[in-house]
Amino acid sequence: MDAYQLVADKQAVIFELDDVLYPEKDYLLQVYYLFAQFIEYSELKNAQAILGFMKNEFEQNGPGNLFEKTAAAFDIDLKYQHNFDLLHLNARLPLKLLLFKNMLEFMQGLVVDRKKIFIVTAGNPEQQLNKIKQTEWNGLEQYLTVFFADELKQQKSEIFQNILNDNNLSTKDALVVGASNFDAQQSKLINLPYIVSLEIYK
Repeated sequence: MDAYQLVADKQAVIFELDDVLYPEKDYLLQVYYLFAQFIEYSELKNAQAILGFMKNEFEQNGPGNLFEKTAAAFDIDLKYQHNFDLLHLNARLPLKLLLFKNMLEFMQGLVVDRKKIFIVTAGNPEQQLNKIKQTEWNGLEQYLTVFFADELKQQKSEIFQNILNDNNLSTKDALVVGASNFDAQQSKLINLPYIVSLEIYK
């Protein structure tokens, strides 16, 4: 879908973060790398083998119960669950997170056209902030306004409505860009136009 036509009559665009602006796997796989390195240092177990197992398990079955599966496969003490969880929150990544090319170009176009950009993201606020801080925004960061749904203890639809109210916008003036049925449903609750991020191109 042509991004220029999409926002021609809009004043604001609201994005989710994970798998919308960047691929979440790029964050998680780096967390797994750091955890594997930590276990090798602490327990003298093979980091490459652990990372290979975690990567394959993640790609096959997703992140659910990944620590438990890895601990069972490599006889890792369950006390390291704490370290695994902590890395998800505050890992210092070896590599910056990169925006999807189509989304970077789309957002740059929004800035040129002086349209407001908001990020409304769900999930642990500390973790989401850590991702944002380690993303290569290419100068876009100064134009972003971010809301953490879990910190505000509000449904996304409520946050969307508050954004409209605070900026004197109607639903026809804004667009939500997401990647999940939940985002679509939350937008529909207040009749906000919604599009899946993968449909955007320049």
